Amino acid sequence: MTLNISAVLLFGAASALAVKTKSAGGGAAIALFLFGFFAAGTGAYEPIHNLVQASADTIAQLGN
Repeated sequence: MTLNISAVLLFGAASALAVKTKSAGGGAAIALFLFGFFAAGTGAYEPIHNLVQASADTIAQLGN
């Protein structure tokens, strides 16, 4: 069974959790950056999207 989750939804939930728990670590900063990036859809969208997609594909292949 494959589960598909929107990157905006995933990073939005991570951002909400980071704000609620008042975490200020590196992971929270990355989650907030990626949420803002995916929500804004700037000109840098394509290279960062490709990096996130490649990372997700690599993680998926590790499970096989």
